[in-house]
Amino acid sequence: MSRLGPIARSIKEFLREFVDLSAAERLLISVVAVALSVVVGFFIILATGRMATCETAAWTMPFTGIGFCYDPFQVYAVLFNGALGYPFLIGEGAPYVLPTWMPINLQLGLDPAWTLFNLSLGLTLSEATLLIFTGLSVAVAFRAGLFNIGTQGQLVIGALLTALVVVGAAPYLPEGSFGGAVLITLGVLAGAVGGGLWGAIPGALKAYADANEVITTIMLNFIAANIAYVLVLEVFRAPGSSVVATKYAPEYAQLDPWFFPGTSGFAELALLIALAFVAGLYVLVEHTPFGFDLRTSGIQPMAAEYGGVDAKRTTVSAMTLSGALGGVGGAVWVLMKEGRWLESIPALGFDGITVSILAGNNPLGIVPAALLFGVLKGGALEIGFQTDVPTELVGVLRGMIILFVAMPEFFRQFGRYLGLDEDPVAESTDGESDETAATDGGETDG
Repeated sequence: MSRLGPIARSIKEFLREFVDLSAAERLLISVVAVALSVVVGFFIILATGRMATCETAAWTMPFTGIGFCYDPFQVYAVLFNGALGYPFLIGEGAPYVLPTWMPINLQLGLDPAWTLFNLSLGLTLSEATLLIFTGLSVAVAFRAGLFNIGTQGQLVIGALLTALVVVGAAPYLPEGSFGGAVLITLGVLAGAVGGGLWGAIPGALKAYADANEVITTIMLNFIAANIAYVLVLEVFRAPGSSVVATKYAPEYAQLDPWFFPGTSGFAELALLIALAFVAGLYVLVEHTPFGFDLRTSGIQPMAAEYGGVDAKRTTVSAMTLSGALGGVGGAVWVLMKEGRWLESIPALGFDGITVSILAGNNPLGIVPAALLFGVLKGGALEIGFQTDVPTELVGVLRGMIILFVAMPEFFRQFGRYLGLDEDPVAESTDGESDETAATDGGETDG
């Protein structure tokens, strides 16, 4: 026991350092974490490239002459540069040459032919836009002390209801801008209602039956996917479709790009809607009575209930709002990306968990976290097209960057969970009092 005391205090002090970090310090740590993950990934690429077989080495280590099948500089250049549409020239033709004393021989410069509205950047922003909604969905639940792993199922239900409502209402509205605006509004509302109702189920089970929301949301993911699949397969499947999918929404009722290529699946209006949701959710959580109840329930549920907060109602409301945001993400996926409900829905809900953790469950932090995740996914596609690096290695590099960035935030959240954001002086005083009492008791007994 005497050995555990100093160890426990050391762990607490370690965690307290993360809890007390300011926003600027957390941002700096995130930047350093990305840089460190790149350095570690550099050596992983080298080790993998050394074990692979190839006729010609892609990169030779200076001074040693050791060849490697994968060039780590090319991998990271394509990962980050490719996700933006290659705004930087690297290699022959670039105007700037690195000094000869550097261990790499690269030419760098801006590409004058680069345009902001390119396909690769559009794909990156499309992914980031969808992840903003799912990240917000998970963040709301986290702030209420709930772990919602069911955003994927809520997204599936919201997407299905959006497709059915838009396709069903289209014949009753005029074609053109007015009809399209009404259909898009109805589709987003339908997605919010579908996802909200699906999120309310585990919320009610948690509040009134004390069912673990982790288990119920996981199971509801499978239920949602299979219910949607059977409904579309047997009832709402488009005639003559070779895949399990609904009819396409009318083109005038879809979110189309203004400047980006249509094949990118990105609409600037969708990003503006996502940013509006970010601002609205931030105000709701941080500056309203409901948000105060939500945050208090997540930090100290017993104290919140003692202070007059209806814990059951807050739990159901938080899960409903979380599900509604996931459903809106499904609506945007239908109206911006696919134009219909399709069985092969990507795992946006599960990725939203990572985005929320990276953002520290802060609505404003969701935007840069989603952009980082979008860059990593977009760049991974480019690596598959431009290099011979296996996709499994690309997944390792992506996961490592996310892990390095998320770990400091994990320590911070864990420290807050342990109550280390309270006054350390008072805590140490209490600890000393407890130790003194124990000592006095021991001496008295002796």
